[in-house]
Amino acid sequence: MPRSVNAVASRARRKKVLKLAKGNFGSRGNVWTVAKNTVEKGLQFAYIGRKNKKRVFRSLWITRINAAARMNGMTYSEFMGKCNAKGIALNRKVLADLAMNNPQAFEKICNTVK
Repeated sequence: MPRSVNAVASRARRKKVLKLAKGNFGSRGNVWTVAKNTVEKGLQFAYIGRKNKKRVFRSLWITRINAAARMNGMTYSEFMGKCNAKGIALNRKVLADLAMNNPQAFEKICNTVK
């Protein structure tokens, strides 16, 4: 019986990985085994980066809210605690946007929770 190989699928799989590795330095972009390792590691970094991005943005929003709250005589902790007690259901993203782009509206919120 003749040997059967799945050449079409194998080649397609390799081409897909080599396409992702395109632009890497030296053999990382054109040698199959090296490119495969590079692409796998790159995809791991991309996954981790998507998680880190959320953390970084949340900390940025908290910093902005804290700065704006301190201008209105409160700390971030006090401000958020009072917002939750009053039932103000604005998330940190929206509060940070108000603090940066519409300080008057943020000041009104601060006066409401005081």
